[in-house]
Amino acid sequence: MTDSVRTKTGGDPLPGGYAAARLRLLHEGSTAGPPRRAALAALTDQWLGALFGAAPGAALVAVGGYGRGELSPRSDLDVVLLHDGSADAGRIAALADRVWYPVWDMGLALDHSVRTPAEARGAAARDLKVHLGLLDARHLAGDAELTAALRATAYADWRAQAPKRLPELSELCAERARRHGELRFLLEPDLKEARGGLRDATALRAVAASWIADAPREGLEEARTLLLDTRDALHLATGRATDRLALQEQEQVAADLGVLDADTLLRRVYEAARAVSYASDVTWREVERVLRARSARPRLRGLLGGRGAGEGERSPLAEGVVEQDGEAVLARTARPDRDPVLPLRAAAAAALSGLPLSPHAVRRFGAPTAAVLPVPWPAEAREALVTLLGAGEPTVSVWEALEAGGVVSRLLPDWERVRCRPQRNPVHRWTVDRHLIETAVRAAALTRRVGRPDLLLVAALLHDIGKGWPGDHSVSGETIARDVAARLGFDSADTAVLATLVRHHLLLIDTATRRDLDDPATVRAVAEAVGGPGTLELLHALTEADALATGPAAWSTWRGSLVTDLVKRVAAVLAGEPVAERDEPRAPTAEHERLAVEAWRTGGPVLTLCTRSERQEGRQGQGPREASRERVGPGGAEPVRDDTEGGGAEGGEPVGVELLIAVPDQPGVLPAAAGVLALHRLTVRAADLRTVPVPEELWGVPVPEGPRAVPVGEDLPAVRPPADPGARREPADPRAVEGARADADAVAPRAEVLLLRWRVAAEYGSLPQAVRLRDDLVRALAGKLDIAARLAEREAAYGKRRRRMPAPPPTATVVPDSSRLATVVEVRAQDAPGLLHRIGRALEDAGVAVRSAHVSTLGANAVDAFYVTGPKGSPLGSVEAAELARTVQGALGG
Repeated sequence: MTDSVRTKTGGDPLPGGYAAARLRLLHEGSTAGPPRRAALAALTDQWLGALFGAAPGAALVAVGGYGRGELSPRSDLDVVLLHDGSADAGRIAALADRVWYPVWDMGLALDHSVRTPAEARGAAARDLKVHLGLLDARHLAGDAELTAALRATAYADWRAQAPKRLPELSELCAERARRHGELRFLLEPDLKEARGGLRDATALRAVAASWIADAPREGLEEARTLLLDTRDALHLATGRATDRLALQEQEQVAADLGVLDADTLLRRVYEAARAVSYASDVTWREVERVLRARSARPRLRGLLGGRGAGEGERSPLAEGVVEQDGEAVLARTARPDRDPVLPLRAAAAAALSGLPLSPHAVRRFGAPTAAVLPVPWPAEAREALVTLLGAGEPTVSVWEALEAGGVVSRLLPDWERVRCRPQRNPVHRWTVDRHLIETAVRAAALTRRVGRPDLLLVAALLHDIGKGWPGDHSVSGETIARDVAARLGFDSADTAVLATLVRHHLLLIDTATRRDLDDPATVRAVAEAVGGPGTLELLHALTEADALATGPAAWSTWRGSLVTDLVKRVAAVLAGEPVAERDEPRAPTAEHERLAVEAWRTGGPVLTLCTRSERQEGRQGQGPREASRERVGPGGAEPVRDDTEGGGAEGGEPVGVELLIAVPDQPGVLPAAAGVLALHRLTVRAADLRTVPVPEELWGVPVPEGPRAVPVGEDLPAVRPPADPGARREPADPRAVEGARADADAVAPRAEVLLLRWRVAAEYGSLPQAVRLRDDLVRALAGKLDIAARLAEREAAYGKRRRRMPAPPPTATVVPDSSRLATVVEVRAQDAPGLLHRIGRALEDAGVAVRSAHVSTLGANAVDAFYVTGPKGSPLGSVEAAELARTVQGALGG
């Protein structure tokens, strides 16, 4: 190979020979993984060695990843030109140029330095990263004794300075984790920098080199290899030196690695990252323990007259479990091979005490000789599991330790399918298995609200267990929950409750945010599904815990109030109270009625902006506080008195804006309002639309200027408002008004005002002025503002700059038997500016009336439900409804 990288004449290196050999190795060779990385490093060693040539008093040294022989296709070449200082600067510079320039000409990234051994040692003392690189120093060419001396010095200094350097390294890892996140929970993970990535694996090697502590060996080298193999495939797929496994690259990387699909790839990457993370946790805990013991040893020796301190004190925690040196460890008499409940008992004791489980104990629990729990479980095992799940935050680390040791899958075989399973919905911050544990942690804080805390905690653990199976995970999960509940030893009644909770764990949040709660059919359907007040109580708590564990977008005061309202209505039905069969919506609140009256009298839209804040969003029992409130009508903006109990925002943080819009009923209100919000870059998080009847005494007062969708008869007396809004209004002739009402009843339905309630947030920057929102809405309703054209212009100008991810096509479906009063059309689509405007325009063009709308946005996904009626105010026929759904879906490009 040396001959292939030299010229024919003078022995000078020929970069073209290295380039061709490199291309053959990366793209034509059959080798991959560690053999290819080692071959690429050896090929590069020979090339650089030929470039360096004979150089007395100097050496070329590989450091970092190149020093470890782990060259990925686009890795940097980390090298040090080491010299003893005997040669003049010009000669050293020429030697460096002889190596550096050919590398640059090849287009390879080069991280280089030129130092004497003393300078290298000084740089390592000043810069922790330099010292870490020198720990992997490997000789390439030149004076091998220089390299050996440098390596020996680097290790000696590292071990001598370990008490100082290891805390620095620990903080460096923690800071990197804060910046890049935890690899196993990211949809686009950084394979190198994120927690659990290659940097952390390298840090564990450095800890081992200090002789202070060593990382658990089980699965660690396999995890490093998988992460490196994935990075190799990523480099080849992109042709770039990137470590971020982007969504658009995952399928190609999976194919290159021979993996089934992108989800399988992510799951394997997550498993590897979990192994590295667990090893890091255990190692850094051991480092802290050893350093703490070393610092205390001189004082203890003085107290003990020079005798050793012995082992740490052991305090009992539970049968067979004691605390020692800040860990839950097994007692000397513990026998995991004879005590099948011991793993759960030890885990529960550790979590209750806020202690980590000893790695040695975890290994013994996962050993083939460990006793297996009988099926069904004895009561003690079931109670220990419930205790573990109810311990709060400490449950997470204890459960993770059990998972790392393979204990959880032995206890609950169905857990294997959700372990490290990715969730493609960006609303979810965790993998499926971690989400289940986080839900249990959230549920533990709600156990005082329910009569059966044990069922709540187990339901939290199992509610998404069906995500490991095809189809609707709630349906699959119900079957699995029955099997698991029987395995745990629950009786048939409790098993039925757990199955119901798992089957309907999304029922309350979906119904509250996507259905009309004023429709009796909605409440009855939920009551029939739940079955009893005890189950409803549990389902309410599970819904909140699930949403809080999902992520910030899944739960808010707004959503919580909707769920609570639904639960109250369902509880009344379950208590035997009759459901009122009403053809009209419930009576409006005083505030809504005031807005409706003002909109009717002025003939134009009235807006109320309320900026909400609260001390702790989503915490039970602490409602929102209104930070500011402003009403805008034809007369301009005016502050509104805060009528809410405990008003004011002292000590609170803003969490969103509630926007109320009241408009006399007329065509095009929904698309116009949604379009104006989109133009002002307001993201709709939730919304609903309903009609508010105008009080009868105002039916004889026609709208001054604006159009009305509900005429009251042409022969009504013209009663105009006075020019001065503050002047006293003369009452109309009662007989005329009564006659007008009779005529109105004969020719038209009663007068109504549309009330749209939005929860919005600015995409970026500050919120727009309320006056501007109203002005644009007036223009849109008058046909003077072409919203579709404005949105199209913006998309043309900025759409290409947005990073677009693959998304499933939009769907519009008719939800059967959801309402006796209207037809329910549910739209699911990727959220985008102007989406609600396009849906509203499609419904408007189809000639249907929107009785109410319920908009829900979770991350990038919009799920909107529209209650629509035909021209006569009745539900659509099945054929008309299906055609409407196709029309809406077609308007969205589905």
